[in-house]
Amino acid sequence: MATKVLVPRLGEGVDEVTVTKWLKQVGDSIKELEPLLEVNTDKVDTEIPAPASGVILRIDMQEGQVGKVGELLALIGAAGEVVDSGQWAVGSEGKSKVESQKSEPQPVTFDLRPSTDLGFISPVVAKIAAEHGVDLSQVSGTGMNGRITKNDVLAFVEGQRSKVKGQMAQPETFKPSNLTLETGTHDTLIKHSTMRKSIAQHMVDSKHTSPHVLTVMEADMSRVFKHRAANKAAFERDGVNLTFTAYFMMAIVAGLKAFPQTNASWTDEGLLVHKNINLGMAVSLGEDGLIVPVIKNADNLSLLAMARSVNDLATRSRNKKLQPDDVKGGTFTLTNHGVSGSLFAFPVINQPQAGILGIGAMQKRVVVIPAKDGTSDDAIAIRPMVYMSFVFDHRILDGASADWFLAKVKETLENWS
Repeated sequence: MATKVLVPRLGEGVDEVTVTKWLKQVGDSIKELEPLLEVNTDKVDTEIPAPASGVILRIDMQEGQVGKVGELLALIGAAGEVVDSGQWAVGSEGKSKVESQKSEPQPVTFDLRPSTDLGFISPVVAKIAAEHGVDLSQVSGTGMNGRITKNDVLAFVEGQRSKVKGQMAQPETFKPSNLTLETGTHDTLIKHSTMRKSIAQHMVDSKHTSPHVLTVMEADMSRVFKHRAANKAAFERDGVNLTFTAYFMMAIVAGLKAFPQTNASWTDEGLLVHKNINLGMAVSLGEDGLIVPVIKNADNLSLLAMARSVNDLATRSRNKKLQPDDVKGGTFTLTNHGVSGSLFAFPVINQPQAGILGIGAMQKRVVVIPAKDGTSDDAIAIRPMVYMSFVFDHRILDGASADWFLAKVKETLENWS
């Protein structure tokens, strides 16, 4: 009896997906849990595994089509099995044929929402973890439903063995690889991807929604540099790369705590001040665009926990292992536009948030150090400096209140201890 492949529930409030790519075609053989197709929702690409082994008998939803949870995607069965509406049916030799005979496929639906515990651990994974003394609660699972795989454990072990190279200021920089096109004698049309369409719509909607205002300050990162240099090795022993992003996130938390109105959203009834601080972190995917995973309850995290979360979300973003829930619920966003050398920028607000903070490239510059006692001469020094561009919704914040928040972020970074 054929098995139905249905549109899965990928997260709370996720009612539909867009089919982006079929990894198997009609007539192909497939094993249970082998990736069958890719779908997109909220800019997150997710692989859907096969619920059973067999042959792809029929594909009911084509690439680019939108499907709601529970709708039929495909049928999997035995070679030669006859299914209703033989439009895509295949015979024992894999050739298409039309049949009118009907069979009733067995529906199977995956719930791919991430579990809250370790979930199923295979004997092989448990054995490898025991041999290397790995605490599986520290390992990020990349398998279906967040399951920890053998490769996840081996990658964690390798990460513990090798020293993570320190980064000057920003995480990995993406460089263009194939922007040069051979257009010949005619113009070239590059089809928009689902993600690019989603980004475009979100940006236009944001500009139509909020009056954007920009304010810029610069911060002396000397104390952060010293703290990172003194603690980087200790963090590496815990398998965590201490990037500067974690410090910026902690400084934002301090600013949002001091000025809760910045951690808010505009509604027609009034200002909705959010109880939790959920920080979005813009991650570049190179030419594929960018995505903003969210660190939930960031105000409860230590620097170590924050750095671990930053590492995890950045890695899973670039490996397309995010779940839809990972990009929901943000109350404020950080974007590190300095990865490509930009000094300051005018980021677009991630609706319905009150603002977004952009971090420029960190540079050593000559600055004037004012005399503290007011009597001595000022001094000139070389310091690692960074511009911080804060774009805010003028319906929620005015110039003064926005500057108070940004000044608190600056103060936190410059007085890090």
